[in-house]
Amino acid sequence: MKRLLLFLALALYGCDADYTVGELPIIEINTTQVIRPDEKVRGEMVILDGGKEVLSSTIGIEYRGSTSYRVSDKKSYSIETRVGLEDRSQSLLGMPAESDWILMGHVFRATDPDNFYAFDPTLMHHYISYELARSMGQYASRCRWVELRVNGRYDGLYILMEKLKADPLRIDVGRPNGDSEPGITGGYILKIDKTAGDAPVGQPLEYYDNNWGDDAVYTSANSFRSHYDIYGDSMTIEPFRPPYHDQQWLETYFLYEHPGPAEMTYAQRQYIQGYINDFETALLTDDLSGSSRTYLDYIDLESFVDGFIMNELGGNIDAYRISTFLHKPRSGKLRFGPIWDFNIGYGRQGRVPWDDWICNYNDHVNQDAWMLPFWWDRFLEDPLFTSAVKTRWTSLRSGELSDAAIFGLINDTEERLVQAGAIDRNYNRWKTDNGNTVNHAGEVDFLRFYLEQRLAWMDSEIGAW
Repeated sequence: MKRLLLFLALALYGCDADYTVGELPIIEINTTQVIRPDEKVRGEMVILDGGKEVLSSTIGIEYRGSTSYRVSDKKSYSIETRVGLEDRSQSLLGMPAESDWILMGHVFRATDPDNFYAFDPTLMHHYISYELARSMGQYASRCRWVELRVNGRYDGLYILMEKLKADPLRIDVGRPNGDSEPGITGGYILKIDKTAGDAPVGQPLEYYDNNWGDDAVYTSANSFRSHYDIYGDSMTIEPFRPPYHDQQWLETYFLYEHPGPAEMTYAQRQYIQGYINDFETALLTDDLSGSSRTYLDYIDLESFVDGFIMNELGGNIDAYRISTFLHKPRSGKLRFGPIWDFNIGYGRQGRVPWDDWICNYNDHVNQDAWMLPFWWDRFLEDPLFTSAVKTRWTSLRSGELSDAAIFGLINDTEERLVQAGAIDRNYNRWKTDNGNTVNHAGEVDFLRFYLEQRLAWMDSEIGAW
């Protein structure tokens, strides 16, 4: 099977001469089953690097994403490397061995030729965000550029990236052990997010094209709700009401990411719920004009500062309210991150002005189903938090987030992808029937323009703190 797949891959690429000259790794996936968004089906994967096979593995594969899956013609995938039906950790293109990976495309809608769109037409938002975060000393998903074929069909330029999960070399939290301290104190991963990952399995495929209600099915089994609304007032309505009820916009839910809901004991659920509530209560009741902060007994301030800086720099409109990870190691404090999901960042979102903080989303958007928790209003009111941001920002601007570092990363990435021919191949594949597609060079210029404006504004605002 391994030799057959390699022969097929080489035969396919041999028909496309300049495709093999680009020096980006090539991933070939073949499956005899229909790929679905609700459960993984069996497939075979070969990775070629420099024209040579560097990995061959059985995999499980499914489509990923909620909004992106429904609206995009170019799909993203979740894959699991396997032996038979069992997952097996593999090192892919030099990244630490694990079994769970993502092939991230970019949202491209071409079915309406007169109204096509791309969420991230540069294809670079995820990559540059995670590279910058790692340069700051934070864990962020490791990434590799690849070109992808699925069942012989060229699907374009993708980012092979690590799925965020508990792992010593990813989110290093361990797992809770028992129902008493210290074992019960960690590790936990929580998400503030939609619930699309809990969508029912086995529905007709057309169901998943329009299952928006599945994004807001919060239950006591998958989540818990903050005791406070987005203004910091005590919640008075019952939790776990039907999706999109008229007061959902006031609620903040925390999804159990790790351990999964079925793996947690009742005592562990009560522990992490109580910990979050104690933190929120402290944040609300602390005297921010004084010198002491009890809320700092519960959170790792540096991780919240770094998360704020990266989400604000990237204009990440999904930050803080969805696609937001939190994690708590054993005997440690709650940490913000890792950062995630920048596809409609970098000036693409149109909801919060470039000259305001993304965490002021609630000031600009009225009763979205997912609003920001009150945390960030309180943080920006706190001289201790803003002072920590200013100190960190000043340091980063002379090094990891200097103009030279940021624009150098963008320039190097653009040059690599363009010279490899991957941009042209991708947008030859992803265009409308009447030829509409993306002017990539112009879009990267827009990215640079956005960052020039955003950096100047943040320098001015933070400098005045």
